[in-house]
This record gives sequence, C-alpha cells and structure tokens, in this order.
Amino acid sequence: MHKLTETRRDFLKTIGLGAASLALPGYARAAEPKGSRPNIILIMADDLGYSDVGCYGGEIKTPNLDKLAQGGMRFTQFYNCAKCSPTRATLLTGQYDQAVGVQNMEHGATFGEVLRAAGYRTLISGKWHQKPLPTTRGFDRYFGLADGCCNFWNPGIKARPGEGKPGRKIKGPRRWAIEGEAIMGYTPEDKDFYTTDAFADYAVARLQEYKSETKPFLLYLPQTAPHYPLHAWPEDIAKYRGKYKIGWDELRRRRYERQIEIGMFDGKYAMSPRDEGVPSWDSLSDSKKDQADLRMAVYAAMVDRMDQAIGRVFDKVRQIGKWDNTLVLFLADNGGCPETPDTTPDIAPGPVEGYRCLGPAWANATNSPYRKFKSTDYEGGNCTPFIAYWPGVIEAGTRTDQVAHIIDITPTFMELAGASYPEQINGRKTKPVAGKSLLPVFQGKQRRGHEVLYWQFGKAKAVRAGKWKLVSLGQSGWELYDLEEDRTELNNLASQYPEKVEQMTALWDAWWKNCRG
Repeated sequence: MHKLTETRRDFLKTIGLGAASLALPGYARAAEPKGSRPNIILIMADDLGYSDVGCYGGEIKTPNLDKLAQGGMRFTQFYNCAKCSPTRATLLTGQYDQAVGVQNMEHGATFGEVLRAAGYRTLISGKWHQKPLPTTRGFDRYFGLADGCCNFWNPGIKARPGEGKPGRKIKGPRRWAIEGEAIMGYTPEDKDFYTTDAFADYAVARLQEYKSETKPFLLYLPQTAPHYPLHAWPEDIAKYRGKYKIGWDELRRRRYERQIEIGMFDGKYAMSPRDEGVPSWDSLSDSKKDQADLRMAVYAAMVDRMDQAIGRVFDKVRQIGKWDNTLVLFLADNGGCPETPDTTPDIAPGPVEGYRCLGPAWANATNSPYRKFKSTDYEGGNCTPFIAYWPGVIEAGTRTDQVAHIIDITPTFMELAGASYPEQINGRKTKPVAGKSLLPVFQGKQRRGHEVLYWQFGKAKAVRAGKWKLVSLGQSGWELYDLEEDRTELNNLASQYPEKVEQMTALWDAWWKNCRG
C-alpha cells in the first residue's frame, strides 16, 4: 500500500526544496478577464488506450476520472499527435510540433511561460520529454522524468541494451530532474518509491505550500503510466489477475458494447476487426493465455494506481478550498502502445527487475473500437479520451462530438488567463498559435472549429477536413474515410473520390512545406 514511511517523509522534504521564480521578458500582458480566473489542472496519461478508463467503456477501476466525467464533459473526437514527444511539444505551445520544434520548442512559447507572465503559479510534476528543463521554459517548480520512460520503482536503473528502437542501444540511466537540476541516475532512498505515487506526492506538497496564495495556479501533471515497462504494486495487480483470461477478442467486444450502452459510441458504426498482426485468443495455449493475462493485469493495475494518485491530488485541491474554481482536463498523449522492447522475457511483468511491455494484441484491445495504435494516424493512434470539468461553467454529464485537437489547449488557457502569446522567446521569433479556444465548447456552444487538421510522425501522416480524413502509413498510398459514416475507418473511399484525395493531398503538402519553411 501507499505508506508514509520515514524514508518517504525524507523524500517529501527533498521535493519540498524551494526554487526562485524568475520574471520572463518579451511578453505583452493582455487585459485581465472579467471574473475570477480559474486554477487549471492538466493531466495527461502516457500510452493510454481510448477505452481504458471506465467512462470511455473500460472495465479498469477509475472512479476519480469517472466522477470527473459525471460532473463534466466528455469529447468523442479529440485528437493528439499519436506519439509521446510530438504531442508534448504541440500541447505545450499550441502549435504543430513540426513547426515549433519537436524537442526544443524553439519557435514557440509554452503555456507555462504564457501563464506565468499572466500572473499564474506554474507547477509541473511528471514526464516532460523535452530537452530544456521546465524551469527554463516557464514553470516555477518541477519534479519528475525529463526523459521518455523509466523504471517505475527506481528511475536510476541503467537502461537495458536494446531498449527503445530496434538496433538502438541506450547507455546510462534516464534523465530525472528536481526543480532546475537534471540528475542522470536518480535513485530514491524511499523503498516504497513508485513514480505515479511520487508525482502525486510532489503535486500535493506544492498545492499545500501555495495554498494561501491569491494568484491562481496551473498544475501540469503528465503521467508516465501506463507506458512500459509494466511495473505495478502487487495489491493492485491482484485486483485484475485472472480477469483477462477472457482474451483480447472478448475484451474488445465487451468494451465496444459498453461504449454504446453509456452513449460514448454510436452503434451504427461497426467495431474494427482484430488487427491483422494479432492472433486469435483461442489459438493460444493455456500457458500463453496465463502469461498474457498477467501482462494486461499489470497494465490495468498501472491505470488503477494512476487514478488513485489523481484522486489524492483532487482531494488536496478540495482541502485547500480551491476546487470550485478549478478547470480540470484529462487526456492521453497517444493510443495504446504496440511496441515490444521485452528485454527480460524470463522475468514476469510487475517487479523492479523486469522490463516488459503490453504488445500489439492488448494495445489493439485498449483502443476499442478503433483500428491500430500509437505511432499511426488512424483513430486508434491519435483519437484520445478527453474529459473537461469546471464547476459552474461546464454542464455536468455532457458529451460533445465537436472536433478538437491538443493545439487548442494553450489558446484556451490564454483566453481564461487574459494572456497573449509572445512575439519572441529567448531571442527567437515565435510562430502564431494554430489552435482555437475551447471555451465556447465548455460553455455548451457550437464552436467554429478547424477547417483542416494535420498529422505527421515518421512514416505516418493524415489530414482531416470536415468529415473527411485522409490517412497514410508507411509505403501504402493515401486512404480516404468519411468519418460521419465510418468512424472506425473500415471503408476506404480513395478510389471513389480521387479528386477529394488530390485536394486533401495538396492541403497536406502545403502545410508540410509551411512547417518546414
């Protein structure tokens, strides 16, 4: 269980170290908005499937997120960038990562920089995955993983050969940071350390520290869960062990039916078939089924623990009396992860010694009812659960089908804070934000949305204009889907509408050229 041991108290003292807040030059302050500006909590899960949380059709216990949805709004067509670091650069700046700089964000300002200049206390606890540390890009305080992934029990453990991309060897441990200090090989003294719990500890400590401030706060809480390696508390694993022996085929069917039942998916759309690279569950031996069940049980335990940690942060906000004026947003950085860096196949998933992953079969199931997964631009790769909660503004228990994208989050924060985007950052000219404020959607209005949205990562690319989505992966040609009639992208219309393919291809090419210019 989550214990407050003596070593844990020492850990909390460590993350409680102060850090000076520096004023940032080059910002124009906009007029203060009418009324009280809200506090903001932005939570992003890592490699979470579309249907993993309960309020999106999943069986994993996520009572805190489900309650958030009951009191707020769920989006059915909210998009990310289908990959970790690109999503973060886009989310933080309100610009496409291809234009802003995917690792350094050199052509954009972060929402931390924008909101701190507007008078917000800016805090981050969790995964950063950018080269400059948050404390150099607008955040007052920071604790967490500055890199892409790490051992949940001990971030200081040296990365294993072969981890990551095929043929790539990573030397040394992952980069951690406490405030403005990067640490290569952070090894916590607390024997009960677990990253998800530690991120919540730091967030709670900061909320307590600044509880009496009159200025509003921004808390960015990007999780590492449920990204591999599969590590979880034994008591959390025990909740799910054996429940996934129904198999991934049956799990996909149950989640699809549950989504229809709770009104999060229209039954007129067929569920996508099992991914072509995934075997049927019935073809596995009993031994393989048992091993697969354990993988998914550990993964579910990671999601469960993340929800528990989020609940502790919410409780602290209520305790300090700021919940009723706080906007809370929850989303994922991409779809479920099919990657297979299983570098310890002889060690079961769960403990510190193991380095195991979920794999494509279960990843396909976590993205029900959609096709594919992370690193592709099919709906299973870039359509995320998105929950928005704001007492007195967002009507409880609502759902919206309006199309939105993570480029919209920074402009939303700007409108709420009465802030403007700087013309330059660190001596470099910035590009204008590409997003549009979500405030009208939160208020129950029909927003004039994006005429066109774009994606690109590696060999994957896509463009969406209205109901039409053009998608390509690898050496395959463009595929065209009518999302009003085919949300699960099963009926490729490219051969029937060649002129539409040509028009949308031209849009994508022009966008790509502009990003690179």
